This record gives sequence, structure tokens and C-alpha cells, in this order.
Amino acid sequence: MKDMDISPLVQADGKTTTPGYMPGFGNDYETEALPGALPQGMNSPQKCNYGLYGEQLSGTAFTAPSHQNERTWCYRIRPSVKHSHRYEKIDVPYWKTAPNVVEDVTSLGQYRWDPVPHTDEPLTWLTGMRTMTTAGDVNTQVGMASHIYLVTESMVDSYFYSADSELLVVPQEGRLRFCTELGVIDIEPKEIAILPRGLVYRVEVLEGPARGFVCENYGQKYELPGRGPIGANCMANRRDFKAPVAAFEDREVPSTLTIKWCGQFHETKIGHSPLDVVAWHGNYAPVKYDLSDYCPIGAILFDHPDPSIFTVLTAPSGVPGTANIDFVLFRERWMTMEDTFRPPWYHKNVMSEMMGNIYGQYDAKPDGFAPGSISLHNMMLPHGPDRNAFEGASNADLKPEKLDNTMSFMFETRFPQHLTEFAGKEAPLQDNYIDCWADLEKKFDGTPGKK
Repeated sequence: MKDMDISPLVQADGKTTTPGYMPGFGNDYETEALPGALPQGMNSPQKCNYGLYGEQLSGTAFTAPSHQNERTWCYRIRPSVKHSHRYEKIDVPYWKTAPNVVEDVTSLGQYRWDPVPHTDEPLTWLTGMRTMTTAGDVNTQVGMASHIYLVTESMVDSYFYSADSELLVVPQEGRLRFCTELGVIDIEPKEIAILPRGLVYRVEVLEGPARGFVCENYGQKYELPGRGPIGANCMANRRDFKAPVAAFEDREVPSTLTIKWCGQFHETKIGHSPLDVVAWHGNYAPVKYDLSDYCPIGAILFDHPDPSIFTVLTAPSGVPGTANIDFVLFRERWMTMEDTFRPPWYHKNVMSEMMGNIYGQYDAKPDGFAPGSISLHNMMLPHGPDRNAFEGASNADLKPEKLDNTMSFMFETRFPQHLTEFAGKEAPLQDNYIDCWADLEKKFDGTPGKK
């Protein structure tokens, strides 16, 4: 991989700097790139310091309950309406939005794809997005889409935001920089980033080519799952999430802003950078998280718990306990259960599971699931370990074992996931994946007490 030229934002002394971060998830942050730019004791003074404009970015309805209400006050060089002009509809051919049912593509089945290969084509964050599945309906703000991104080039004087969704970004190769209205976030493999709905940003390649996964959430925002009897600790902790400190650009240069709205893409031309927020405070902000900080828990006597114990983030639905999306992480951990089949068991699930491999080997599918691969087990379709995994786990010496060098994840939703035309016809589908269960043997023996 090669390092790329980048254009970071400026901070208090007017010089470019490496990103800075504030800890917490859902915190009420405050940060300023120039001293005194942030009003104290009020949100909307008659006149803001430095000639700035006060503007609120709301992530929830004004009347949402206070513990769910999300908003950020921005103090910026220009109000956002100056970043909006006449719009022209454009085509972004590979980024699809639900509902998106392709008549001649069958979504019913157990599917797995090899890593989507890199190409010689120059690709940005927009042109390099490849939608694999869609679920739900963006117009009613329920459901999701899963994507693969392939990025080789930075966005230059070009910016983007989604009015449809927040994006959960999971890198698998390369390093990216998100220059956002609220500051700078750098991410690399084993990290994730959450980009809120409505946030303007530019994506730069720090080291490329870059490839990874994106879960586009049309519904309620991601939050940490309730720990229940687990208590106050373990899983993902709030202090390990990082929000960016304020940084801004004051650049008069012809620029393009692209907006995703109800699945359509629109472009507007402006004469400056829209990343002009000098100070901000609030709880609606992008964050990053190092997946190595996730502290898994599990059984320490017998049985294999269901994968819900590995949930990093959840986006709730209207049905308690049944998520619009769960983001689930399978990372290195100790396996210690007695008299227990330790890999994930065979099952059918009301949830639809899109799974990706960041690195290493997944214990239930030791063959064919390379880093960068993805699989789809749609709602109520049976799946589980292949023959090799079953035989190995059934006959293993059950001493404590470190499951090492592995990191896979799952985008799980209560909605059926429909394959896009790209997933069904262009992506490197493993046509023989369904055959990985073909040689499972009938082992039934009616002899009493026989195992």
C-alpha cells in the first residue's frame, strides 16, 4: 500500500495538525478551534465571537425525550444554507437504497463472496461504494444496506452527506481520513467510525488502496446495548469511543457538495469549503472506536451462549429486543466450556445475518472465508459449521483454548436482506458455498446411551 497526499483541517494556531479526540459515547462535548469561539451559558447569542453564525444540527426531533434527544450547536463561518445552491440529480450507479428488489436476482439462499477485488479504476468514497444488500424502506426510516467500499483516491474539493442514514464504517485494508464539519477522524483496520445522518465530510486516502465494509442505518441511531445482568463493565465501554476536536477550513475554492436523499444523489456547486465549523458543543457527533478495546464475555462452565453477548452497537426498532441493526464482533477470546460444542451451533434465525471477515480465520468456517470475504444467511435460512468445523469441534480435547488471530463481524437486522444486481451478478460469488454442508454425515444411532 502507498501513502497518499492529504489536506487536513486547521486548528487554533491556524496550522494543520494531526487529529485530536475527546473520549466518550453520547457525551455532551464542547470544543473550539479558536479561543473564545464557543459561547458560554447560552446557545444563541445576539452576536457570536469572530463573526461566526450559530446553527443547530438536530439528530432527533425537538421533542424527543431528553435522554434520547441529540443535537449539536455549531459556530461556523457561514450558515449551512450557504453550502446549498441549486441541485442537479446525478447517478451513483453502485450505491443502492431500499427498497431495491431485483426481479432476476434470488435473495433466498445461503451466500458467500470472495473479497471484492481492487481495480485500476480511480475510485473515491462515492464512486467506490458497492452495495451488496438492502433491507427495509428508507422512506419510512427503517432498515439498512450493507456495502463494500473500494477507495483509491481522495475527494478533492468535493464533499458529501447522507440525509438518509448514519454510516458505520469497518475498514479491512488501508487507512482513511474523514474530514468532517466537526473535526477529523482517521481510521484503519480494527477500528470503526460512525458518521451521523446530515454530517458533511470529505474522505481522504491516507494509505491505499482502501477496502472495507459499511452498514448504512436508515433507522434509529446506534447506541450501546443494555448489559443486563452483565452489569457496568465489559463489552464496549463509553470511554473508549473518541469524538473529534473542532477543526475548520476557511477556503474560497470552487467545490461540489453531494447529498444522498431518499436513495437519490444530488449535486450542488458552491464557492468554498463547507467544513467551516470553528467551535461546537452537543451530543450529535461522529465517533471512532478501536475494536481491540472490546472486552468479550462468555461461558466459563458449559454451553455456547448466543452471539448477542458479542454486540458492540445496536440500532433499536419499535420491537423491544429485536433490533433494526445489531453490530456484532467475533474477536480473539478464550474458550473454556466443558462438554460443549464450542463453535456457533446450527440454527435458523428470525434475524438476517450479513457477516464479514476483517482478518484471520473464523472458527465455524475454517475454509473459504478469507479476510475481506462476506456471507449472507437470510432470515429463517438454516446455517452453521461445515463438516470440518463440526468434526474438529466434536472430537477436540476440551482444554482451555485461545481463539487467536481472528476478527469477524456481523450486520444483523430484523428485515430480510435483498441482494443487489452487483451482489448477484458482478461480485465474486462462491457458487459452491452451499456445498460446504453436503458432506455432513448422518450419525444417528438408536442404541440407548450411544453418543
